[in-house]
Amino acid sequence: MSSHPHRAPTVLIVGGGPAGLCAAALLGARGIDVLLVERHRATSTLPRAHLLNQRTMEIFTEMGVADAVYALSPPEDRWHKVAWHTTLAGSEAPYGQLLGALPAWGGGPDAERYARASPCRYANVPQLRLDPLLRARAEEVCGPENIRFHHELTALSATGGRPGEGVVATVVDRDSGRSHEVRARYVIAADGGRTCADLLGVEMDGPTGLLDMVTVHATMDLSKWITDDNVLLRYFINPDGQGTFAGALCAMGPDRWGRDSAEWAVHTGFRTGDPDRTDRTAVLGRVRRMLGVPDLDIQVHAISHWEFEGIVARRMRVGPVFLAGNAAHRHPPTGGLGLNMAVQDVHNLVWKLDAVLSGQASDALLDSYEAERLAVDEFNVRHCLSNAGGHARIAAALGLRAGLPETEGWDAVGEWLADTPGGAAKRAAVAEAIESNADDYSQLGVELGYHYASGALVPDGTDAPNGEHPLRDYVPTTRPGHHLPHVWVSRKGSRQSVQQLIAPDGLTLLVGTRYAARWAAAARTAGDATATVHVRVIGADAERTDSDAEWTDRIGEWATVRGVDGSGALLVRPDRHIAWRAPGWSDDRPAELRRAVCSTLGLPVASHAHPLPAPASLPTA
Repeated sequence: MSSHPHRAPTVLIVGGGPAGLCAAALLGARGIDVLLVERHRATSTLPRAHLLNQRTMEIFTEMGVADAVYALSPPEDRWHKVAWHTTLAGSEAPYGQLLGALPAWGGGPDAERYARASPCRYANVPQLRLDPLLRARAEEVCGPENIRFHHELTALSATGGRPGEGVVATVVDRDSGRSHEVRARYVIAADGGRTCADLLGVEMDGPTGLLDMVTVHATMDLSKWITDDNVLLRYFINPDGQGTFAGALCAMGPDRWGRDSAEWAVHTGFRTGDPDRTDRTAVLGRVRRMLGVPDLDIQVHAISHWEFEGIVARRMRVGPVFLAGNAAHRHPPTGGLGLNMAVQDVHNLVWKLDAVLSGQASDALLDSYEAERLAVDEFNVRHCLSNAGGHARIAAALGLRAGLPETEGWDAVGEWLADTPGGAAKRAAVAEAIESNADDYSQLGVELGYHYASGALVPDGTDAPNGEHPLRDYVPTTRPGHHLPHVWVSRKGSRQSVQQLIAPDGLTLLVGTRYAARWAAAARTAGDATATVHVRVIGADAERTDSDAEWTDRIGEWATVRGVDGSGALLVRPDRHIAWRAPGWSDDRPAELRRAVCSTLGLPVASHAHPLPAPASLPTA
């Protein structure tokens, strides 16, 4: 091994999946020197994750890749439903029956509320097509020489005990077999939990080894049996499921969707240790049985395995090393949150690294990464595990359970079709069980309503708002810790979301017209010549001025959701989460703003400044 560092980046990124590639692109765009290493030769060739929620698409917009992602996504009338079947086909009932369907991912009756909630719409791109796009962006921003595939990290150690002293890593070039030392100030471990967490001794909590899931990526012609082109994902509930779903079928396009989709991903679960899980003939036999087409021609591209589990790291920061994505949390795909959580992890982290490296914040800011993301990630893992139980409710409503003989199971399913009071009762129970799965597929409260209770923010003692269905309903709010609500504003014929007014560096102060000058003066001194506080003015039509700096809320939505009066202000972080809010102007506001900036960025408050008042009660996550 070389006795001298082979490369000395500011940030070493381990892992070339979505978390690592997004981290590289976001850091590189901020001018931060990075080196990414990935042990595989290329990006993933497996379907893996595919759902990209609105919050992730907002981040992709910031990265400059959203248009390319939407170009790969299906037409809007080809993927916004989920359905449950007994089998896809069959010679007679109860085979080949549709049990029910739900709108999903902002489709159908959900379309209006999803459009109100974000400037971006949902997208659907399998990871095998998304990752090359993200890699290209990372190489464009960072330079291809700094995005190194077929390089594997084998050792990792801190160089000292004080903040900022960095790490030494051993990286092996798998082409040549040579190993090199790499010194970096910080490391982002985005390796899916393969290496870094073990090297750091980070333990994981939660159930593991629940099932060995097998995914078959194949080309199949299913057009003969599919009637609803808007269904992207189909689950199969029948006796083979032993009290839950027997498997799932997801369209993968790429050029045509719906019944004409050429490629499909089929997921089915085996008990850990079942020899059939590694038997290609047995796996394909199960796929044909589940679909109800015994002679189906299946042109296999890949068969892959993944573990059905729900685990979270006990720590997301170990000195100068930060765990992100699957390195920090792994859970069932129900809810479609995994890839989105990974992207949102690094988005939370990147601006903080930038603030520390640019001298605008202290190392203490980096502690807020774990404080903020761990609580959100733990909640989402529990939510995904709960979602996985939704299929069992449908099976139970049909009368299916583990250990039930196959013949009795199909008899129980057949009763669902019976023109009898018992059949009607079973149909009602199945419909109710299917509706309960809306917490998985219409979960705006989870996707956009997540927030931070403590960290780089100043709580104001107010309670988080909740809708009638907290998991499904997103209630816009500017309560500190929450994401800045979306409202369209305009200036000189240009329209943008309020979210797009937030600067990628420093902090941003959103103010109204009448007190803009006072707030601007306060902002100039708030950072004590250390931090940057940008000011953005948003006025109502009645308050319009000739200022080129002012954005206008023409229909009054901003005044409704801003949570402060016309003389108040919102302090917003680069990740568009609220750090602090002032309900209105007073002579104390400049000093309070100064303390809020220092508190957010982990800076010492000047001796003449008074401590921030404690909130009446701390909000919960």
